Amino acid sequence: MMSRPVMNRSLYVGVFGLMLGMFLAMLDGLIVGTALPTIAGGLGGLSHLSWVVTAYLLAMAATTPLWGKLGDLYGRKGMFMTSIAIFLAGSMLAGLSGDIGQLIAFRALQGLGAGGLMVGALSIIGVLVPPRESGRVQSMVGVMMPVAFIGGPLLGGLLTDQLSWRWTFYVNVPVGAVALLVVGFGVRLRSERAKARIDYPGAVLLTAAIVALTLVASWGGVTYAWTSPMVVGLGAVAAACLAAFVVTERRAEEPIIPPRLFRDRNFTLAQVLSFLSGAVMMAVTSYLPLYMQFVQGVTPSAGGMLLLPLMFGMLAAQLATGRLISRDGRYRRYPILGGAVLVAGALALTRLDVSTGTTLASGLTVIAGVGTGLLMQSTMLLTLNSAEPRDMGAASGTVTLMRTIGGSLGIALLGAVYTGRMEAGLASALASQGLGSGAAGHLTSGELTPEAMPAMSGALREAVRAGVSSGMQGVAAGAVVLAALAFAAAWLVREVPLREKTPSPQKTTV
Repeated sequence: MMSRPVMNRSLYVGVFGLMLGMFLAMLDGLIVGTALPTIAGGLGGLSHLSWVVTAYLLAMAATTPLWGKLGDLYGRKGMFMTSIAIFLAGSMLAGLSGDIGQLIAFRALQGLGAGGLMVGALSIIGVLVPPRESGRVQSMVGVMMPVAFIGGPLLGGLLTDQLSWRWTFYVNVPVGAVALLVVGFGVRLRSERAKARIDYPGAVLLTAAIVALTLVASWGGVTYAWTSPMVVGLGAVAAACLAAFVVTERRAEEPIIPPRLFRDRNFTLAQVLSFLSGAVMMAVTSYLPLYMQFVQGVTPSAGGMLLLPLMFGMLAAQLATGRLISRDGRYRRYPILGGAVLVAGALALTRLDVSTGTTLASGLTVIAGVGTGLLMQSTMLLTLNSAEPRDMGAASGTVTLMRTIGGSLGIALLGAVYTGRMEAGLASALASQGLGSGAAGHLTSGELTPEAMPAMSGALREAVRAGVSSGMQGVAAGAVVLAALAFAAAWLVREVPLREKTPSPQKTTV
């Protein structure tokens, strides 16, 4: 009986560099998320908040599968390092932004690079480490993820409070420089480069579909009525582009997302779960800081600390899941458990209101964190185990793409729910206190920021707190629906033995 493969020390050094690249993507979202209210208020108001996030996610989603395929065809290491360089350029420019339009544009440039960070690291790890041995890699994740999940929100708040929100972007530069050095010298791959044309028509169609879907979710019921020509037209464009994309992928010599991947039931289910968990995670983590700062009245740095239970829960679940699956190779129970816990966590968040104590509000987030961690870890293992070595980049790109699209649509759709519920709650609270709608001028003019709260009258301040609480409850209610769908889908996962061997040397070797 063959012994299980053992990772050598040099391979750990290479994996450390790859984890630093993933750390960049995780760190950026968590640091910037905590500082967003101050950033948006300083450059043009909360009305642009969703697009500061959505522009990044759209660009990331559109380029993720392309980065994966480029890595499969022309070398995963080179593509990974290129994506880091683009991400760092976008970070510097975002920090130098002079207005909200520039910030959104440079966040999109960041997203172009970020699309290759997660998929590049995951695809390289996928050919270096077999799924059964992934639990060993969790020791590396255990070093990086606490820094990102725990230190990210805290660092974002401290940088915003003590220096400037611009440093939430500048901080990426030293981390990225170290990642480039470690990957450049620590990762050794010898790959066969395929001679094939990139599926540019598929990339264009997929990008157009993603943009149209996000605009529908962002504008529907807020900027335009759901039945308006603009929303209906965008929906038609999205449907047409998706249909054309499927046809194109079936005919392409090297499709960005090979249709053959979806012949595996578990792979398809993993993408569904990744989409739904990404939607819940991004929506909740984007709007909880608003609740903490507006309703609980804390600073950005304190708001980051109040999200630590959510991050701790996510981290603990991911580490435990990876090690338990590595121990016995059984994984079906974890997505089911993750879906159930995520439903409970989203339900708990619907209880947040103006009367909720700060400690309780912070503690309730841990449940959603555990559920998200269980789903994220198990879906990644499902994806890597279901794909052949030749498709590792495409598979990693697909699961990252689905999580990113889910996050983008989740923020846009639930953001629309948040805005509608907040405005309705604010109007209701103002009416109950005998104040006219003109008292909400700060909101409509885009000047509402946490810093503006102390200068408001007591009645207006309480009305804003009630409105923000109502908006957060709307986001949580939407998260309950998405989590319930994930729980139902998880029951369809089949228990298939995990691979215990790395790909053959003819494909890729160290």
